[in-house]
Amino acid sequence: MVAGSAADRVTTDDEDQPRTAFAAALRSAIATSGLSLDRIQARLLARGASVSVTALSYWQSGKRQPERQSSLSAVRVLEEVLAIPAGSLLSLLPPPRPRGASSRRSRATTEQPLTFPLEALQALLEKVGAPNALEQHHQLKLVGLHDLCEIAEDGGQRAVTARAVFQAGADGQDRWLLVYAQGDPEAGPPVLNTLRNCHVGRAEVDDQHGLTVAELLFDRPIDRGETHLIEYSLTNPGPPYPECRNTHYREFRRPVREYLLEVRFDPESSPAKCWQYSRQGTSPMDRKELKPDQGNGVHAVALDFGPGVFGIDWEY
Repeated sequence: MVAGSAADRVTTDDEDQPRTAFAAALRSAIATSGLSLDRIQARLLARGASVSVTALSYWQSGKRQPERQSSLSAVRVLEEVLAIPAGSLLSLLPPPRPRGASSRRSRATTEQPLTFPLEALQALLEKVGAPNALEQHHQLKLVGLHDLCEIAEDGGQRAVTARAVFQAGADGQDRWLLVYAQGDPEAGPPVLNTLRNCHVGRAEVDDQHGLTVAELLFDRPIDRGETHLIEYSLTNPGPPYPECRNTHYREFRRPVREYLLEVRFDPESSPAKCWQYSRQGTSPMDRKELKPDQGNGVHAVALDFGPGVFGIDWEY
């Protein structure tokens, strides 16, 4: 089973140039205005444009650039606040990256969901001593899985916490193999922490593809028919947090009885719309719109699912 966020596109040199130009122009305009970022945020808010101080800081440093429609609208107001000609900042931004249903279909739901070559995964499996993990018959069944994906203020992925329940099909089962794909390889691998009833054994990372493979060793072996619950987390340093291309999913290579996926958003990163999506085998993609709850999150449940891909995506 593979967990991850859909891979973000690689930024080319041509794209870096407008990003740098926008950041430099914004820094210059802010310096000339004599306004602090707090004051700028307050004036934007007074004009109906909500932008966090963190976002403003990212924009002027070049770590992020405005892409969402709400952010682009805020840049127009920002030009007014900074008393610079209309369009002088917007004209320095490249066309926004494709978002919405069509781009989501192409990246995570109708094509092969793996965001890395299988050869890269196989190489890591050999390093941790499990070269046949993809083909062999496993005696450990995943009964239930609960993922909580936390999205930070800047729209990046702060952390994923997972709680899994297994049932042994043979005596002496003592480990589970975790495969995780980081959606933004340039951000580096997340920090893996074990929280309940397990600890990390052999682990390998492929920085080029943002891929982590790790053994999660149970606190005690379990015999046929017994169940075991473990909990672990994958935490990213930030800000800025790794870009996750507005999606989180699991690829199940074997059936799972129950999968619960939660995505919780920072109040400063509330999405306009969310969907759950799934695909099993060669069947058509299934999509369903989700409504955020009072905790600024959404969830989706899959029962007796797999093999296939199940996830949640969103747009701002």
